[in-house]
Amino acid sequence: MRNTYRVKTYRTFAPKPPNAQLMNAIRNSRYAQKSDVPEVLFVAKNAFNDFNICDELKTNIKHKEYNSPTPIQDQTIPAILEGKDVIGIANTGTGKTAAFLIPLIDKVFKNKNRSEKVFILAPTRELAVQINDELKDFTSGMRISSVLCIGGANMYRQKGDLRRNPDFVIGTPGRIKDFIQHRALNLSHFNNVVLDEADRMVDIGFITDIKYFISLLPTNRQSLFFSATISGRVKEILAGFVKNPVTVTVKQHDIEENIRQDIIRTTNKGKKVDQLHDLLTKEGFDKVLIFGRTKWGVQKLADELLNRGFKAGAIHGNKGQNQRQRILNEFKQNEINILLATDVASRGLDIPDVSHVINYDMPATYDDYVHRIGRTGRANKKGIALTFVDSY
Repeated sequence: MRNTYRVKTYRTFAPKPPNAQLMNAIRNSRYAQKSDVPEVLFVAKNAFNDFNICDELKTNIKHKEYNSPTPIQDQTIPAILEGKDVIGIANTGTGKTAAFLIPLIDKVFKNKNRSEKVFILAPTRELAVQINDELKDFTSGMRISSVLCIGGANMYRQKGDLRRNPDFVIGTPGRIKDFIQHRALNLSHFNNVVLDEADRMVDIGFITDIKYFISLLPTNRQSLFFSATISGRVKEILAGFVKNPVTVTVKQHDIEENIRQDIIRTTNKGKKVDQLHDLLTKEGFDKVLIFGRTKWGVQKLADELLNRGFKAGAIHGNKGQNQRQRILNEFKQNEINILLATDVASRGLDIPDVSHVINYDMPATYDDYVHRIGRTGRANKKGIALTFVDSY
């Protein structure tokens, strides 16, 4: 029996940096969830067993307990299997990673002379690690190799792994550029390329590097492009990246209807952390992700919560990759129940069972707000998003 997806369409809002305009967009998104809007019933056309992929991969998919494709998987996997370039536009948390990994793994596995090589570029170390972990799950027992090329990890070890001619290279722009300049990585060898969360890479200033990487790729390649939004600058990348692409859009709304949004007003700067403390001691705050604006502020708040007896950890750009990954794993495995982060954790990360997202500091844009609170209410579960609004 096919899974069904009920999708509501909501009004959308352009990013507006000023706080007053941003608050107006957040308020409107809260009220939009309560309004009567038309529902569209989505029925998956395929089951994973319907796809023309190898039995080994089907077995691994079954072991991961993937029962039926999500909308983005249902529509993109057949096109990728046919060798077409694809532009996938979808919200975070919709299964984009599996949508490109499954057909590319099948392509590599069926290629007897191992000439199919895959290059995947992601905006953050955490997302790159997550993609590599999912790749390992899908390729269990298939003798498919990968190298993770990210900053904060041992560069010489990564160089050594690259010399072994892996099937997949997954990395972030900074470390990939380093390896190209050191002649440890030749992008002309990769005939399958994925840009994941492309809008985020543009937002954080990597558009020049991405254009440079594209210039080094072979002309004859399969190009897959996944993004939540397509801005003017993102279109600059698309123009030189894909050829006659199939465009799949399943981005029907900004915020899932199962995320309840609310505002916490603060009237005294000195009492703000006390308000947070009182919230965190309430029933139901089982697994909480707190976002702050700066690395320094996030670490200071984490230290304060630790001093108050909470089980908390922080990830941000001032921590080494091993530290960040260890803390993230502790949060995923419920060894700590509060994770504090900058926007490094707002894109792409799949953390199960987050009960609350708290914006301790206001996000810079409405898009950032949407991606932050999208860490809760995943896999059809209920979630709560709270935003602190300074009134002093």
